[in-house]
Amino acid sequence: METLPELITRYPLLSSCENEIKEATELLIKVFENGNRLYICGNGGSAADADHIVGELMKGFLKKRPLTENQIADFCDKDLAHGLMQGLPAVSLHSQTAFLTAFLNDEDPSLIYAQALYALGKKDDVLLAISTSGSSQNVVNAAKVARAIGCKVISLVGEKECKLDALSDIIIHVGHTETYHIQELHLPIYHYLCATVEDYFFKI
Repeated sequence: METLPELITRYPLLSSCENEIKEATELLIKVFENGNRLYICGNGGSAADADHIVGELMKGFLKKRPLTENQIADFCDKDLAHGLMQGLPAVSLHSQTAFLTAFLNDEDPSLIYAQALYALGKKDDVLLAISTSGSSQNVVNAAKVARAIGCKVISLVGEKECKLDALSDIIIHVGHTETYHIQELHLPIYHYLCATVEDYFFKI
């Protein structure tokens, strides 16, 4: 698994947010250790990133993560148990299609993620807010709800000051202002986060 210094060597622009990446990793480990969940939201490419992160956490990423013998013992169908992997609970808020389309049809569209998080989130869960501008209103509203219900907020944004600055426990500003360049820098960060968290929990 790649270390944080190795990541910075490959992506020198990330040196400005090295401490925040480390803090985000530590927070995610704490959240999962305590049995809490990660919720993620974003728009467009950032929504795709949210799904990408969920895919790396809910199943094996760099490791296979087979069930332990104790976990397998709970199953009457051992073949089924051997086909499963240990996962970490992560939800992309835009994946709730029926709810989102109903809400968009009836209510204020800028509240879609806020409403989803309010219904699903619990105290000490964490919201990962992904926004290249850092000021997308539906993502900002989700962060406001997170603060209200006691969730921590990690934000992945671009170089500029933004609305998420005041709402985040940890905000990772990457050194670019162009949308696609920001997204290109978000990807190695969340791959690092997923790989490091996986390595912590699954010593296989």
